[in-house]
Amino acid sequence: MPVLITDPELGDELRASREASDGDKWNEVWDGVLVMPSLPNDEHQELQANLLCPLTEKLGFTKLGKVRAGVNITDRHPDWKSNYRGPDVVVYLPDNPAINYGTYWLGGPDFLCEILSPGDVASDKFEFYAKVNTREVMIVDRYPWALDLFRLHEGELIHAGRSDLLTPTILESHTIPFTFQLQPSESRPTILVTHTATGQTWVV
Repeated sequence: MPVLITDPELGDELRASREASDGDKWNEVWDGVLVMPSLPNDEHQELQANLLCPLTEKLGFTKLGKVRAGVNITDRHPDWKSNYRGPDVVVYLPDNPAINYGTYWLGGPDFLCEILSPGDVASDKFEFYAKVNTREVMIVDRYPWALDLFRLHEGELIHAGRSDLLTPTILESHTIPFTFQLQPSESRPTILVTHTATGQTWVV
């Protein structure tokens, strides 16, 4: 549940504890408010790492895009630390006007993915992602399992499709050459990622 800490000393102690555990790398600041999500569990990190593989192979290694395991995305410079978000996976294509300042990007990516953990409020980030011109957002929900794809249209991120275990629709990105489909599996549902130009597939 959300907690508002009004005691500056307690807030400093909590931030110091978070930094000592290396958990502060997942922090975000929403219009001056520090947001500290729960640390991602092993499954979350496995999904993130495996989603990066096909995107990096077909876009990153070929210099067709910049693929990152999360970056600080902001709408202001140089005061970026007052308002930024850190999605799990991002892709910036060569013609994207966003500026890379090393520590952060001013402007949204062409494609990003958020993997939900308990208590996540990824939908609350949509207004920000639209504001910085993020072209597509894919949400990986695990409670229950589903993939949801959103596209930027007239300044808003509009729902463009859903793939779940009852209706495993193939979701095709309009910004990167990939499709995504949720599939049943013994241990947990998997994501079938297909490169549309070659037909090559990966199971995430």
